Amino acid sequence: MARIELKDVGHCYGPAGGRLEDYALQPFSHVWEDGGAYALLGPSGCGKTTFLNIISGLVHPTRGRVLFDGRDVTALATAQRNIAQVFQFPVIYKTKTVHDNLAFPLRCRNVEETEIRRRVQEVAALLNLESSLKKPARQLTADAKQLISLGRGLVREDVAAILLDEPLTVIDPQQKWLLRRKLKEINTALKQTMVYVTHDQNEAMTFADHVAVMDQGKVMQIGTPQELFECPQHTFVGWFIGSPAMNILPCTVAEGGVMIKDKKVPLPALAKAAATAAGALELGIRPEFVQISDTPGAGALGVDIREIENLGNYNIVMLDLDGLEIKAKISVGNPLPDRKAFIRLPEKSTHIYASGQRLNPGT
Repeated sequence: MARIELKDVGHCYGPAGGRLEDYALQPFSHVWEDGGAYALLGPSGCGKTTFLNIISGLVHPTRGRVLFDGRDVTALATAQRNIAQVFQFPVIYKTKTVHDNLAFPLRCRNVEETEIRRRVQEVAALLNLESSLKKPARQLTADAKQLISLGRGLVREDVAAILLDEPLTVIDPQQKWLLRRKLKEINTALKQTMVYVTHDQNEAMTFADHVAVMDQGKVMQIGTPQELFECPQHTFVGWFIGSPAMNILPCTVAEGGVMIKDKKVPLPALAKAAATAAGALELGIRPEFVQISDTPGAGALGVDIREIENLGNYNIVMLDLDGLEIKAKISVGNPLPDRKAFIRLPEKSTHIYASGQRLNPGT
């Protein structure tokens, strides 16, 4: 188990010293504490696997340093870092039994057989593989094979961190849910540092204590799932996190509020924050926080209801504000107007952005 510290780490697959825009991972610094559950989240090609491979030692960064518990491991090979890595496709020996697959990392380190049996039994119990220990690995399902791959990392008590690169991609949805829960239980029980790479926000948000959201080689924001949902610091985070995504609407500053199209929204604190901001302004609000009624009032905006999508326990309501689409997420059972409606945007749940970056009210 290790505290992982990244100091100005960045990587470019082209010539060193090139433009930052060409970096697959743009330089940044951060610390992940020992024993935590972390996730790297973003679309394909955003740099998250490069990030993970720098931690593991498979990639040497163009710049910066990687430290485990204060020890500089930047120049060390993967084998010298005491990490375990679980890949998208299970890495196992199909002709060996489950027991021998789990025992393999310990036998490579000349651990006594009595200790190997103890550790294999402990890990098998943790992963619900006890009944399969004598079976050849090739006879197992895809999710069980991935559990073996994970178990080969857990069986080593000296492991500094477990790095998981899209480990549930080949697993069906129900098994994904069960394995995510199992991973979380393992992290809670063993307090091993885990870093999980995924493009699936549900996987990241349900597994990790802190999530790093990435786009085009940049770490856009690192925070708890609640922080990313309630207070996205960049419009990309608002768009990428949440279902449906955050409403992002172009706006301008007005006295005591902001203008969307030619309609004024009374948001005095946000207007003050945006008064001297440079760059294009946008208003952001989650569909969950858009309030709908059939009566006008102070601060209400008149909209047309274009479509209502019923998703079981809630409705997604598509609204039209002079050509701008706004989505609202409303619990089933809450009455909805027929065609015309009025919406309110509570200031406490609304954000203002300049050139994509969130402005803090009062600053």
